[in-house]
Amino acid sequence: MQKHPASQAAKPHKPFLKWVGGKSRVLQHVTQRLPRGRRLVEPFVGGGAVFLGTDFEEYLLGDSNAHLIELYQEVVHRRDAFIELAQTFFDENYRSSTSYASVRAAFNKEPDSVTRSAQFLYLNKFGFNGLCRYNKAGAFNVPYGHPVRVPGFPLKEILAFSEKAKRATFTNDDFASVMKRAQAGDVVYCDPPYLDPDGAKCFTAYGANGFDLTRQQELARLAKELALRGVPVVVSNHDCRAARELYAGAEIHAFSARRSISGTSVRRGVVGELLAIFR
Repeated sequence: MQKHPASQAAKPHKPFLKWVGGKSRVLQHVTQRLPRGRRLVEPFVGGGAVFLGTDFEEYLLGDSNAHLIELYQEVVHRRDAFIELAQTFFDENYRSSTSYASVRAAFNKEPDSVTRSAQFLYLNKFGFNGLCRYNKAGAFNVPYGHPVRVPGFPLKEILAFSEKAKRATFTNDDFASVMKRAQAGDVVYCDPPYLDPDGAKCFTAYGANGFDLTRQQELARLAKELALRGVPVVVSNHDCRAARELYAGAEIHAFSARRSISGTSVRRGVVGELLAIFR
């Protein structure tokens, strides 16, 4: 049975992570354009706003960030142990640059998945502007964010995510591999690292290898191939010349969005975005 993609909840649950490019502020633009389907496939799940704001029967949620997918899997399979440990970091004793540097160093060497996931949540909430950034060696290197108070522990959001995730399969994989798993009855939503806006430079270092124009072209090609097989694909990006050239032939919907999480103040504020729909 195909379901309407918009969540039936009066107000969708919020993601429990801060995430650059998260879709909470533009969720209505995305959900009202998503085609009907049985399963939603997200190759770039990120903070999970679209997952939480839709109502498909099943979900295939992928991301190339291994720590992100590991965290989601811990929330699903070892939720109580994760919560018990993660809560200990949301304390005044951890609101300092010294404590943050210590946890970050431990995270980059931590062998235990539950501990590593709890540390990842702490780094996400106490780090600079919600960034997730790695150096060329693959080590997390976001600096301390100097919060004026201890961030609230997102217990309600974690519990809601865990409940909704009973319908989801999580996979740490490259976006192309995830897209190739789509089949009849699926809807694919892609939220890749954005192309640079016209005349500006954008943050793309979500992983050690970044996300260059060649990968953007590969995504557009796969979207067109899936559409020819009857699998609709919706792609988010900046509304810029490069995006409109890449998505030539798709149905384009443009809108304005306000950004509040970014590496610099220059990239915050109102920006133009688009949705490209291949079907």
